[in-house]
Amino acid sequence: MKTFSATPADIDKKWILIDAEGIVLGRLATIVANILRGKNKPTFTPHMDMGDNVIVINADKIQMTGNKRNDKIYYWHTGHPGGIKQRTAKQVLEGAHPERVVIKAVERMITRNRLGRVQMTNLRVYASAEHPHEAQQPTVLDLAALNPKNTRSA
Repeated sequence: MKTFSATPADIDKKWILIDAEGIVLGRLATIVANILRGKNKPTFTPHMDMGDNVIVINADKIQMTGNKRNDKIYYWHTGHPGGIKQRTAKQVLEGAHPERVVIKAVERMITRNRLGRVQMTNLRVYASAEHPHEAQQPTVLDLAALNPKNTRSA
């Protein structure tokens, strides 16, 4: 038996819609990262972009376990001396771009190389329930029904 290695002609990309309302952030990020990577397919090939396109809606209604909403801190540096900045997850979620929490969580689970950057372009995250991808006819993936631990009531 020979090992299967996918070629660009073998790749079949679909569109998947995920509603993040009430879903725990880490569990959402692992599932989305596996779909973007293509590890959920039997034809997975590590060096190819096998993953599907993922649309995440209601990113501002994401849940976090424990005190992560107040204790989780996102750091960045301005490039100037003493220019380290920080924001808590709560501040980011209540700010102008709450979808950045989901993007950063998924980004940290994808490989950090050229292939990972290409795979991240297949992720679209929206803070509200509206998205401009109805023409792609995405299939809905219900994460709350997959495992009862995926949801958390605030």
